[in-house]
Amino acid sequence: MTTTTAFTIAADGSYAARLAGEGDALYAERWTLAGPEAYAVPLPLAQPEEADSEVLPLADGRVLIHRRVAERHAFALLYPTGAETGPSTGELQLGGVEVREGVRVRLLPPCPAGTGAFALAAEDTVTTVWQVTGDPSGPRPVARIPGRCSGGVWLDRAGRLLALDRELEGITKAVAVDLASAGVSPLLQITEDSDDRLLLADPDSGLLLIRSDAPGTARLGWGVLGSSLPVRFPECLARTGEARPFAVQPGQSLMPETCGVALRLPEGDIGLWRPADRQVFRLAAPTGWLGGSGLWSAQGRLHLPYATPEVSCGMVGLDLPVSPPPPVVLESPTPTAPRPVPLQQAPLAGR
Repeated sequence: MTTTTAFTIAADGSYAARLAGEGDALYAERWTLAGPEAYAVPLPLAQPEEADSEVLPLADGRVLIHRRVAERHAFALLYPTGAETGPSTGELQLGGVEVREGVRVRLLPPCPAGTGAFALAAEDTVTTVWQVTGDPSGPRPVARIPGRCSGGVWLDRAGRLLALDRELEGITKAVAVDLASAGVSPLLQITEDSDDRLLLADPDSGLLLIRSDAPGTARLGWGVLGSSLPVRFPECLARTGEARPFAVQPGQSLMPETCGVALRLPEGDIGLWRPADRQVFRLAAPTGWLGGSGLWSAQGRLHLPYATPEVSCGMVGLDLPVSPPPPVVLESPTPTAPRPVPLQQAPLAGR
């Protein structure tokens, strides 16, 4: 039986990566998505990969792999290379990070800048962001944040502003981390005692997808980075339960209400929604859908990766249906680069 693991798509949609293989014989696999048809290139080494290894595609075609060896976390770059005996895999060791027992280290989502890659090391009282590529001396810490952080969402195209969900004194709030200055500032402050997490963001429009218990129970909501308008919690999203957004349509500058959002529904199906819509369109997921992942085009088409015994590397496209209600008029962010500022309190009438 083929193992299904997390499938990660590069920020520019050029490549993707996952662990593939059967049983204990796992290996990294790179998908090329920029051409007319997707195709996969296996990147096996003499030693199989462990099931808890992580892979991350870079825009230059190399694949970053994160392996845990005892309490050491090692990083390397894998790439296909032609050899006299046939195709093989090259490996460039990048060094590692030593952490204490109980510290969780994981890769952050692909950086929008393309070639850089970062990891998060979370302890109970402090969290460190590590840059694991781009420095000849190996991984280096670029920011230390008081508190235990999770999540990880990029807020700009330059890969400088990173949003993390920070837990302090039993309350979780999303904060923005400036990786150039190591500064930390509030991002979500819906109410003083609510848990406010950022799930997804679109740097072009400023659209933010949020999960918060400010309405009384944990619900999906949306806001706009830099806007004075409060976070909204549509009833149509409340009916999706524990749905999780996994892709947002890019290229909709200053028009967050028109951005398509893809949701992974609890039943395993797909929900398609726009902030301007009053309904979530439900569609069946393709057979063999990988990792609850996907990629929106600027034209509004959602591309979903899948693998089956008959098709080892495939992409299927879905169009966002047209919603009958007209678009609502919303305040848009200024055309300057988005700046992380606290969102105003959400209206809690009827709580």
